[in-house]
Amino acid sequence: MTTAEFTVQRSWKSDRRSPLLWLWSHIRRNWIWIFGVFFGALANALLAGAPAVLAGQAFDTLLADPSSTTFLLRTAFLIAITQITRGLLQVARNFSAELIGQRLERDTRDEMYGSLMGKSMQFHDSHPAGDLMARATNDVREMNLMFNPGLNLVVGSASFLLVPLIAAPRINPWLVLAPIAYLLLYIIETWRYLRELNPATRSVREEFGNMNTTLAEAIDGIETVKGAAQELRETDRFRRSLATWRTAFIWQGDIEAKFIHLLLLGLVQTAALALSLFLYERGQISVGDVVTYNGLMLLFGFPTFVGQFAYSQVSSGLSSARRVLEIIDEKTALDENVGGYDQPMRGALVFDNVTFSYAGMPTLENVSFSVQPGQTIAIVGQTGAGKSTVAKLINRIYDVNSGRVLVDGVDVRDWDLAALRRQISIIEQDIFLFSRSVSDNIAFGCQDADRDEVEAAAHKAQAHEFILNFRDGYETEIGERGVTLSGGQRQRLALARAFLTDPQILILDDSTSAIDSATEDRIQRAIEEASRGRTTILITHRLSQIRWADQIVVLKKGRIAAIGTHEDLLQQSEAYRNIFASYE
Repeated sequence: MTTAEFTVQRSWKSDRRSPLLWLWSHIRRNWIWIFGVFFGALANALLAGAPAVLAGQAFDTLLADPSSTTFLLRTAFLIAITQITRGLLQVARNFSAELIGQRLERDTRDEMYGSLMGKSMQFHDSHPAGDLMARATNDVREMNLMFNPGLNLVVGSASFLLVPLIAAPRINPWLVLAPIAYLLLYIIETWRYLRELNPATRSVREEFGNMNTTLAEAIDGIETVKGAAQELRETDRFRRSLATWRTAFIWQGDIEAKFIHLLLLGLVQTAALALSLFLYERGQISVGDVVTYNGLMLLFGFPTFVGQFAYSQVSSGLSSARRVLEIIDEKTALDENVGGYDQPMRGALVFDNVTFSYAGMPTLENVSFSVQPGQTIAIVGQTGAGKSTVAKLINRIYDVNSGRVLVDGVDVRDWDLAALRRQISIIEQDIFLFSRSVSDNIAFGCQDADRDEVEAAAHKAQAHEFILNFRDGYETEIGERGVTLSGGQRQRLALARAFLTDPQILILDDSTSAIDSATEDRIQRAIEEASRGRTTILITHRLSQIRWADQIVVLKKGRIAAIGTHEDLLQQSEAYRNIFASYE
C-alpha cells in the first residue's frame, strides 16, 4: 500500500492498477453521461445513413413513376427531419462527452494535488518542480482532450463503421464484402498506427515536462541569472530544450502523416461501386439499391477523416495518464500514521544514537542528546555539520536511518504525523511566504485566528510597526515568496507565524541571520518570552543566543564533538573554541 503524509478523504477510490483502469474508475462514475455519448453516437450514425436509404427509395420510385413528385417532397421532408433530429442528438452527445471530460480533468487534478501534498520531502527533493507542474496542468488537460474530442470521435467512428456492415446484407448478401474488408483493414492499420504513435506521444509529453522544468528553473532563479549576466546562456539552454521537444513533436507528425486509411477508403469505395454495378448488371439489385449502398459506403469517410486526429489525441491522453499515475503511485518515505500517538506535547526530546544519510551521503552519525521540557538547546557547528538535519528529523520531514528520535518518550514514527507537526514550529533562514495578505501569512498555521491574535503575534515578533507602514496594513498582498519584503521583514513575519501557533517545541534555524542588531535585540527579548514553558532548539551563529542556551551541542562532520554550557565548552572543547573564534 502506498504511504502518504496526508490523505484526502473521498467517497470513492480510483483503481490504480493500470492507466486504463485508473481512467475508467474516474469515467464510470458518470454512467448516465456515458450512456448519452453512446446513444448519441449510435443514433447519429443511423440517422446519417437515412438520406442514402431515402434517396435510393426515391430513385426507384421516380424511375417507376416519373410523376411521383409528392413522394419526392415527402422524401425531402423526411431527410430534413432526420438530419435536424441528428443535429439535436449530436448536441446532446457532445454535451455529455464534454461534461465527462471536464469532470475527468477536475477529479484527476484534485487527486494529483492531494497526492503531491502527501509526498515526503525526499520525493519533492528528487522531482523538478517544473516537471511536476507540467504533469499537474498540461498532462491533466490532455486527459480531458483525450475524452473529448478524442474518445468521443472514436465512439462516433465505431458507430459509422457498423452501419454499412449492418445495412448492406439487407440489400444483397454479397454487398457485405466491401464493408467487411474495409473494417478488417481499418482495425489492422489502426493497431499498427497506434503501436508506432504511442512511443512518439510519450516522448512529446516527457520532453514537454523537461522544457517546462528548464523554464521554471530559469524563472525561479531569475535573480541569480541576472546577477551573473547569464541571460544569453539560459536563453540558449531553453532553446535547446525547446528544440528537443520540437524534434519529438515532428516525430509524432511524421507518424501521423503515414495514416494510410484515406488510401484504403478510396480503394474500398471504388471496389464497392464496381461490385454494386456488377450486381445491378446481373439484375440482382435495383438502381435505388446502388444509390443506397454507395451512399452508405460514404459513411466510412467520417471515421477515416477524423481518425488521424482522434487516435493521436487518445494516444497523447494515455501517455499523459501514465505520467500522472506514475507520480500519484510513487511511494513516499513517510506515512501520516493515522491513529498514532496524538496527546498534548510536553516537549521532552531525545536523540538516541541517530544516524541519517541523504542521497547516500552520511549527514549524521551516532548522534545522542536529550532536552528536558522547557529547556533551550543550541546546536552549533561549521557549515555542513548536520545542524539543519537535526531540526528536520524532529518533525519527521525526514526519518532516521537508524536510532530513534523521541518526543515525550514516544518515537516520532509512532506519533500521528499531523499531531506531531501541529505542536512543533520551525523557522528557517530561507523563509517561504505565500502570495497572500500579511494577515493570511501570519495565520497560515492557525487558520481560525482572529485579527487581535494575529496582531498580538506580530507585536511579539517586532513586526507590527513595519506592517502598519504598508499601504493596506495587514491586508497588504505579499509578492511571491515575499520578494517585496526585506530579509528581516520576512523573518519577523515567520516569527509571528510561529508565535501564533503556540508550539511546544520551537526550532529556530538561523532565523535571525537577516535582522539588524537593533531589531535583533527586540526580537531576542520576544524569543526569550516565547521560549518560556516550551522546548527551544537554536541553530545559530549568534553568540548572544548561544550564551543563554541551557545546553549546547557541538556538531563536527555529522558527529557530536561536545555537549555542555557555553562556559564549560570554552574550557573543555577545542572544536567549540574554534567555532567561537570563527564567529568572532
